[in-house]
Amino acid sequence: MIAALKRDVLEANLELVERGLVFDTFGNASGIDRELGLVVIKPSGVPYGELSPEDVAVVSLESGEHVEGLKPSSDTPTHLEIYRSFTTVGGVVHTHSACASSWAQAHRPIPCFGTTHADYFRGPVPCSRDLTAQETAGAYEKETGRVIVETFEALDPDELPGILVASHGVFTWGRDVSHAVLHAAVVEQIARMAKLSLELRPDLDQITPQLVDRHFLRKHGSNAYYGQANG
Repeated sequence: MIAALKRDVLEANLELVERGLVFDTFGNASGIDRELGLVVIKPSGVPYGELSPEDVAVVSLESGEHVEGLKPSSDTPTHLEIYRSFTTVGGVVHTHSACASSWAQAHRPIPCFGTTHADYFRGPVPCSRDLTAQETAGAYEKETGRVIVETFEALDPDELPGILVASHGVFTWGRDVSHAVLHAAVVEQIARMAKLSLELRPDLDQITPQLVDRHFLRKHGSNAYYGQANG
């Protein structure tokens, strides 16, 4: 089973390149096998085009111990904090995609201006607070994960499958790693659309909660009707 997860994680990392969400060796995707308690993640600093299933790193969810493969991404502690706290998550992605990261650098959540956004996020894409000097000087990547979890104390990670980390970039997640990649692409798209909307109308208001709920729940609610049955 871990071999299949390795292939899925490799394909997800390559999809980040295909979608134009990463450049150089920045960014990473991971997946989890909760029964085995193992996380599979991109190795640190390896060009995407050189990756093989044998290269991807495997770490323990509980201890963070490196089990096999190349040295794991430096962002691994952030991924682990997300998996430990958000128990429905099966995959995590981190990018520095240009438009979404610009919102993160501006310390601004992405407002929900339209139904494209509401199809995937039941409200604004949140932005975390900045890490303190002490957090930055300490276990930086672990503290990044803790700040993400802190931001969601009153939010539902299943309804808002991503976050902008202030001054940094984007983390997204989903029920598996392929959905985490999709959500990274969605955040980049809606970030671009929100920027263009504000350029056209700086005083633009967000859409109504009723319209947000209608679009989100028709795809993700208990009575969802979007798409094909069993699709």
